[in-house]
Formats: sequence, C-alpha cells, structure tokens
Amino acid sequence: MQFPSLLPLALIILPTVLCTPHTNASSCYSSSLPPLPPSISSENRTIPWGTPAFTLPNGTLCCSSLAQVRDGINEINEQLVELLAQRAAFVREATRFKATLDTVDVPSRDKEVIEGAVNASRTTKPRLPETIARAVFEAIINASVPFEMCIFGEFDGGESCGAK
Repeated sequence: MQFPSLLPLALIILPTVLCTPHTNASSCYSSSLPPLPPSISSENRTIPWGTPAFTLPNGTLCCSSLAQVRDGINEINEQLVELLAQRAAFVREATRFKATLDTVDVPSRDKEVIEGAVNASRTTKPRLPETIARAVFEAIINASVPFEMCIFGEFDGGESCGAK
C-alpha cells in the first residue's frame, strides 16, 4: 500500500498561510520580531542579519550558519515523518470503528483537532505561530480523510488505495 504523495499537503498549506513580506509580523507570529538596526533594509541585508532568535536544547543559541539551520530542519523533518507515519496508522485503525462511509469524516472532530493544535501552539517553546499550526493541521486532516475513506473502501471490498 502506498500513502498519498505529500504534494497535496504542500498545495493545501500554501494558500492558507497568509504571511507575506508585506504583512505585519504580528499576523504571522504571536510575538514581536527582534528589531533590526536602521542600517539594515530589505534591499541590502548583510548576512546574517538580525541575531539568533532561540535557544537549542543544548543551551546554545541557534544558529550561526544557514547550514546549521538546515541541519536542524532536516532533523525535525525526519521526526515529523515518523510521527506522521504513526498518526496514519492510528487513522487506519480508526476506520475499523466506523460503521458507514458517512461516519469517516466528522467535521466537528476535524475542527476539534485543528483548534486543539492552534491552542497548543500558544504554549510551545519556541512559540509555534498559530498560522502554521492551523495550516499544518488543516493539511493533515485534508490528507487523512481521503486516506481513511480509501481504507474504508478496501475493507468494504472496494478498489485499492493506490497499491501497485
């Protein structure tokens, strides 16, 4: 069995994130961004601009290079894939408890999951911007529902979910 491509996740996330270079930082992030010296403009930024913004678990400030940033992102991505695989396994299991196809997607549960993630984002350290929490969990729900419908169909003797 193959899982759906992550491309639909990206397509779902992109339109929902409303931050652009022209929006106020507070609409993208719940706390103020550190002030930049007047000598730094968007047209001419010396690299790196600004100062490190958060402390790593080992107590050091992140980050001293773009390579260090990317290494950290790659490590988190690996953890996210593992967690998403576990979540998909739970979604698959949830299907066994659904009596009809109409019970696969429960909008009130979808809203509960999304709002729960947004609320949890307010207490993370470092703080997870609410716009990211909402967009990611909307994408997870939007990918999980068709997956669960597919699993329901397979148990019901329907077509496979993309297995080759």
